[in-house]
Amino acid sequence: MSTPIWTPSPERVASANLTDFHRRLKARFGFGGEDYASLHRWSVEHLEDFWEAAWEDTGVNTSAKHTAVLTDRTMPRVRQLPEEVWFPGARFNFAQHLLRFRDDRTALIAEGEGTPRRRMTYHELYDQVARCAAGLKALGVGEGDRVAAFMPNTIETVVAMLAATSMGAIWSSTSPDFGFQGVMDRFGQIDPKVLLCANGYHYNGKAHDSLEKVAHLQREIGSIEQVVVVPFVAELPSELDGGMSWEALLAKGSTGNGGGAGSSAGTTAPPLEFGQFPFDQPLYIMYSSGTTGAPKCIVHGAGGTLVKHHLEQRYHSDLKREDTLFYFTTCGWMMWNWLVSGLAQGATLVLYDGSPGYPDASRLFRLAEETGITIFGTSPKFLATCQKAGLVPAEQHDLSWMRTMLSTGAPLETNQFHWVYEAIRQDMQLASISGGTDIMGCFMGGNPYVPVYAGEIQGPCLGVDMAAFDETGRPVTGSKGELVCRQPFPSMPIGFWQDPQGQKFADAYFDTYPGIWRHGDFILINEHGGIVVYGRSDATLNPGGVRIGTAEIYRIVEDLPFVLDSIVVGHPVDGEVQVVLFVVMRPGETLTPEREQEIRAAIRGKATPRHVPAVIRPISEVPVTINGKKVELAVGNLLRGEPVKNRDALANPQALDQFSPTTLG
Repeated sequence: MSTPIWTPSPERVASANLTDFHRRLKARFGFGGEDYASLHRWSVEHLEDFWEAAWEDTGVNTSAKHTAVLTDRTMPRVRQLPEEVWFPGARFNFAQHLLRFRDDRTALIAEGEGTPRRRMTYHELYDQVARCAAGLKALGVGEGDRVAAFMPNTIETVVAMLAATSMGAIWSSTSPDFGFQGVMDRFGQIDPKVLLCANGYHYNGKAHDSLEKVAHLQREIGSIEQVVVVPFVAELPSELDGGMSWEALLAKGSTGNGGGAGSSAGTTAPPLEFGQFPFDQPLYIMYSSGTTGAPKCIVHGAGGTLVKHHLEQRYHSDLKREDTLFYFTTCGWMMWNWLVSGLAQGATLVLYDGSPGYPDASRLFRLAEETGITIFGTSPKFLATCQKAGLVPAEQHDLSWMRTMLSTGAPLETNQFHWVYEAIRQDMQLASISGGTDIMGCFMGGNPYVPVYAGEIQGPCLGVDMAAFDETGRPVTGSKGELVCRQPFPSMPIGFWQDPQGQKFADAYFDTYPGIWRHGDFILINEHGGIVVYGRSDATLNPGGVRIGTAEIYRIVEDLPFVLDSIVVGHPVDGEVQVVLFVVMRPGETLTPEREQEIRAAIRGKATPRHVPAVIRPISEVPVTINGKKVELAVGNLLRGEPVKNRDALANPQALDQFSPTTLG
């Protein structure tokens, strides 16, 4: 077994939220075992007991108590109201739980690339949500209506989400850097009643207008009855024909006349009414990446989201009320929804909108120092950029408050683990986490009980019966397999929008192993419970019938000093699969025959001859989704002469122009 790169101190373990939860579960249910593996095993062997304890542990204020925990373990199962599968009889409100703290502690700190830092207390947040909710009600929004947000990651977005969900409306958001078609492909499927937007956003030092796209959406989506515009970018116009300002919306929900026309200043917010809804009340509509077809509209329930985020934040991330939580995310990624759930723990949330690298790669570390971030969430892409730039944040910034770093979006490579501990902070838990939009959370992540090993995720999350299956459908340890989940858990989707019989839902996750969720990741679970992710299994390479995860090659290639980025695909040739590697060279470097040989030698030496690419080609940039994920399937389609739909789902769609059937000629 390799040596841990970080081990929690006894004091840290003793003070962890998980330690207290574990102790309470043992006292209540009488099971044995002091380590995390025992706790996890009990959580999946006693599914109903565990999830009931977890639901009660959230402290959610229920107006009616559940009569059971789980009525049917069948998978797949599309949950449709009024049918209640999880916690039947329970009635509560998601927004009410996130707003249970109403004091003068800072709830939100928001900063944009071109906008000044703002703060809002829990008391002020409650007041703003009350005004916004009353304003939405005045516009006719009610239970089941969709409120869509084409918004930056800022305070008004959080306020509007809480206001909409307080009345049982369904929230759906995406970020303003999406192109028109990307937004249309999403919101056009769900028929929103109200569209919330900003007048623009900043990125890489430039102000970008949003209202032209919004006007187009307003014309094309007939269900939109009102557009509400937030003046986020001071230097851009904020008026839209037929649109309503954010201040006007708040004023609609205020009483009194102290603020004048279009203002809520000096007025009184009405009482905030929280509708009481079932556990599986639709809460969010999320979207798949949409790079190989129309995005799937994934519907998540309020109770499942609440309890899953509670477990991941309170116990896996050890989030406490005195913490300041940050995740670099846009409103088009599920990590935004995850971040906002931190309000339920009473923590301070830091919202940032803009480029993480502008004006330089230290931008987010300055933010961490100035706001006292204790739990810092990021991505391997960001860390790799900092590493390649030669950044040593510990020498430039006081990061002594930072005790946990979270990373997701792609596998975190071994060399990045070492760089984090060398360049950022030594006494810090680095928790690589993995799950997805599909489950509104993680299958695997960190926990404060166990050591961190470079290149590994610490272990499975509580309550999820995950495993690695080989090609025969048997669980394996120590070898690669498909990530599966063998039992249901509350944050599985209610279903897909406009899929009443659940056929699309079943095809997406249950087409390979009947009755068992196949997530689509290629993983290895080792003997001490650590997990290595090798990338998407639908992008798995199969040269000579040997399954290779794309991340296996990225770990090696992107560690080379002359390579900046890369993307690898499998390309069929004469009945075989060729491994084709595209590399972005560092400035001043060229892909010479000598460099090609260095790349092949590194891959052969650190992996196997099967991993060595048959073809290596230079490119100027790697095409990625707006959330930063490499689009291997889209590149493979282009090499085969097949079209790629929904280019607007990409952050840099022009990068696809580098690929065609002649690229390899």
